[in-house]
Amino acid sequence: MGEADELSRRKFMQTAIWGLGGLIGIGYIVPAAAYVVGPSLKGQQTETWIRLGPTSKVELGTPTLFTFSLQTQTGWIENTQEVSVYVLTTDGRTYIAMSNICTHLGCRVRWIAEQDEFFCPCHNGQFDLNGNVIGGPPPRPLDRYDVKVENDQLYVLVGG
Repeated sequence: MGEADELSRRKFMQTAIWGLGGLIGIGYIVPAAAYVVGPSLKGQQTETWIRLGPTSKVELGTPTLFTFSLQTQTGWIENTQEVSVYVLTTDGRTYIAMSNICTHLGCRVRWIAEQDEFFCPCHNGQFDLNGNVIGGPPPRPLDRYDVKVENDQLYVLVGG
């Protein structure tokens, strides 16, 4: 039981203390890292059908504006936004839903019944009844949403 035994005990104790401290540190760091990094690793939100309202609200041949709230989450950031869509039917059976956001710079368009067109006041963008560009700088037609009807209720597909 000389100096060599004492030295090996000392070395053992140092190694055990460092090992135990490392395990405790890992016990704190791994959950903390998962908590911080986890939301950024989540995939995109799934597509969701949003109920707009009854089909009886849509007049034949006249775009009708519907508004709904949409909650989105990107990482830690959670947003609620108001989304508006124009719904049009010409026969009462088939429906199309168009965004009310101009494809030029994102201004809101409105339906001008007297001129039978959608109008964007920002740069005088003009769209026909079906959302196709008829004048101004917009590069493409108004964006469309998939529509379905169940029990006389209109739904649009959002997300993805």
